Amino acid sequence: MKLSIIIVNYNVTRLLRNCLLSIQKYTEGEDYEVIVMDNASTDASWGDLIPEFPKVRFISSEHNDGFAIANNKAINTAAGEYVLLLNPDTELEGYYMKDLLDFADSKADFGCLGVRMHDAEGVFLPESKRSVPDMFNSFEKLFTNFKRSNSKSYYRSDIEEDDIAEVDVVTGAFLLVKKDVYEKIGGLDEAYFMYGEDIDLCYTLLRNGYKNYYYGKASLLHHKGESTIKDEVYLNRFYGAMQIFIDKYYRESKPMQYSFLKAGLKLRHKIEKIKLK
Repeated sequence: MKLSIIIVNYNVTRLLRNCLLSIQKYTEGEDYEVIVMDNASTDASWGDLIPEFPKVRFISSEHNDGFAIANNKAINTAAGEYVLLLNPDTELEGYYMKDLLDFADSKADFGCLGVRMHDAEGVFLPESKRSVPDMFNSFEKLFTNFKRSNSKSYYRSDIEEDDIAEVDVVTGAFLLVKKDVYEKIGGLDEAYFMYGEDIDLCYTLLRNGYKNYYYGKASLLHHKGESTIKDEVYLNRFYGAMQIFIDKYYRESKPMQYSFLKAGLKLRHKIEKIKLK
């Protein structure tokens, strides 16, 4: 089997149904499987989708242990040469899957690949193509609205939306990777509950000699934010994930950057908490 599409669901049945319909439409004739891991949803309505999509393999988790653990569990059961991590709040928008797989096959050092994402209003989502966080681009992202053009900023504004290019980081909302490579580097780091695990995976691939790619010729609808409640739990998980990343990679090897990033994350976290009140 060429491809296993992995979807982790949590309380988003309507969005998941649209996602599965888009896969059904745009991957017809391809050699693939779809595995949905329900991460202990409190809304049991996802079960209504089982008879509607008989070719999809649904797995139910007894506990919500987070995004990374759920994906790793699902991938352990996958039969595909490639795995595609796909968010349930996304929809494919074209017959491009074969092109993506052919592109991946053509790269001997292929790490992972992401595509051009936009929201429901058609606005491009800049997290489609990113740099690894460092002292300079993190300051830009955390504390300014300054968007440098033609530069290797955090959101790689030097790369056009419809380009095909090497990048450091793509988003876990759509992340294509070879299964054996994924397993070789240890999969998603299960220290992350939610957020940050895609950055870590991409950086781990780079550190192991692989190259990551942004494929802007293919587009994906991402209903960004519709499946996320922006509350204090969200903030703690998001900024906690960034703290895990800098602890792992910068604490010992780059102490100056570590101190700067730690202070910046702490300050920005406080600012966002104040905004909630």
